[in-house]
Amino acid sequence: MFRNLVIWAMVLMTLCFAVPFACAQAKIVDAEGHQWWQHAVFYEIYPRSFADSNNDGIGDLKGITSKMDYLKDLGVDAIWMTPCYPSPQIDFGYDVSDYENIDPMYGTLKDFDRLEADGQKRGIQIIMDFVMNHSSDQHQWFIDSRSSRTSTHRNWYVWHDGKGPGQPPNNWQSTFGHSAWTLDPKTNQYYYHYFYPEQPDLNWRNPAVEKAMFDVTRWWYDRGVAGFRLDAVDTLFEDPDLRDNPILPGKNKFGDPNMEDKYNVKLPEVHEVLRDLRKVADQHNAVLIGETWTKDVSELKQYYGEHSNELQMPMDFLFTTVNKVSAPEFRRQIAAVDSAGGWPVYVLSNHDIVRSYNRYGDGQHNDAIAKLMAGLYLSLRGTPIMYYGEEIGMENIDPKRKEDVKDPIGKIGWPQEKGRDGERTPMQWTSDANAGFTQGTPWLPVPPSYKTHNVANEQQDPNSILQFYRHLLALRHQNRALLDGDYVPLNENDPDVLSYLRRYKDQSVLVVLNMSSQARTIDLDLASKGINSKKAQTLLTTMGNEGKERTLPQMSLEPFSVYIG
Repeated sequence: MFRNLVIWAMVLMTLCFAVPFACAQAKIVDAEGHQWWQHAVFYEIYPRSFADSNNDGIGDLKGITSKMDYLKDLGVDAIWMTPCYPSPQIDFGYDVSDYENIDPMYGTLKDFDRLEADGQKRGIQIIMDFVMNHSSDQHQWFIDSRSSRTSTHRNWYVWHDGKGPGQPPNNWQSTFGHSAWTLDPKTNQYYYHYFYPEQPDLNWRNPAVEKAMFDVTRWWYDRGVAGFRLDAVDTLFEDPDLRDNPILPGKNKFGDPNMEDKYNVKLPEVHEVLRDLRKVADQHNAVLIGETWTKDVSELKQYYGEHSNELQMPMDFLFTTVNKVSAPEFRRQIAAVDSAGGWPVYVLSNHDIVRSYNRYGDGQHNDAIAKLMAGLYLSLRGTPIMYYGEEIGMENIDPKRKEDVKDPIGKIGWPQEKGRDGERTPMQWTSDANAGFTQGTPWLPVPPSYKTHNVANEQQDPNSILQFYRHLLALRHQNRALLDGDYVPLNENDPDVLSYLRRYKDQSVLVVLNMSSQARTIDLDLASKGINSKKAQTLLTTMGNEGKERTLPQMSLEPFSVYIG
């Protein structure tokens, strides 16, 4: 829809001041106390789907290593890889059978070391996914635990007698459907699993479990890992009295009664573990990212810790709950998290969430909206976590038949729940067969959109989503106001246009986002913010025929357009 993308990188700017990002990253803490992860752009990689080096249809570590130059050119500073530990793959790696190795389908520890070394050469940090709540039932700890009631590792998991013959200890349900208790016939006790039966919960009330898991993090830190994304942190503890959860009206997508997870999720002991885990991370100058699903910002704030001594980066999933392009809704979310006190962490989508291209697209302006959403969350105060393929406009392709579903959630809950396969499809590198992901048969089908939305094509198109991401990330890295500036909202009652300043000392960047399918003209309320300039120097925009300067305070905007100046 848009004409040629206009990009003006200004050397001398009155509103913006550039600093080399490399200087900020070279130090753990800069002169103003910012840590490396506050200036970084994170990028989630689903290893099965990123790049396949041996053509077996499954992505691997060598494949990721081969794309390091692409990631560097894009503007990525850290990659978070979903689990690549040895696993039976019941939940695609989130059922770990060995925390200190690499699954052969992805490669070897030597391959990991090469990946980490190549990342360091390019200034790209490696973040591992730490599955804290549970292990695989094939882990040696659990194999020993279920061997007898007196085994060494018996108390490393949560075992209880049933209420009676054929009756589990209480009414708790698995988030993946049905009872959260499975009877083990050998010892005639039930073990607890918040997820699949093949993912028994570790007993975090046992100090030996805590020590073993903390030692896992130390082991990976010693291999060069820069931090961990902590999986399912809310579910580490359960009520020791096993009180039943309250039943709510209706049924869920698995046909079970709706339930409030009052006694097995978000218990206060979680924060004690996070504080202790943070101490270990601080000893290695590492960062902890939390999978923190919260009902509001006040709950999110708890994960930073009362003294900023828990998670440095709890994810703001409230941002993803705004499933429409709405200036008022995003304005409300941004204001709430910005006032919470911690460093915001913004996410548009991930391996468990339908891709943002689908959620926000209207079927007509999808590419423009993809740029709009990038212009939003990559220009805010905080650290963004991108999801692979987001930068080229990858979309979901959900299974049409139950027999095509790979994700066990979809198999259990079909057809109400189709699973997460759609957001995990192979990365689209070229317009060749299988999108250049593999010469074999890909483990999931490639969306038909790969013919137009792929890295090779978009690198040649100056108006592509990919090029917009690259220019925006370059600007973000160079501009001190975008890195560290305060968020200052403008025109807060505008129903269609979201606008704000990023202000750092005497420098300001203006961000204007038209979230309407119609052209809009606005009068920006800059004077009340102390800005009396009548002109803005254009840094980046999706609107064609833009000059180096724009007259203020009035501004005309194309549908779903971005202006940064």
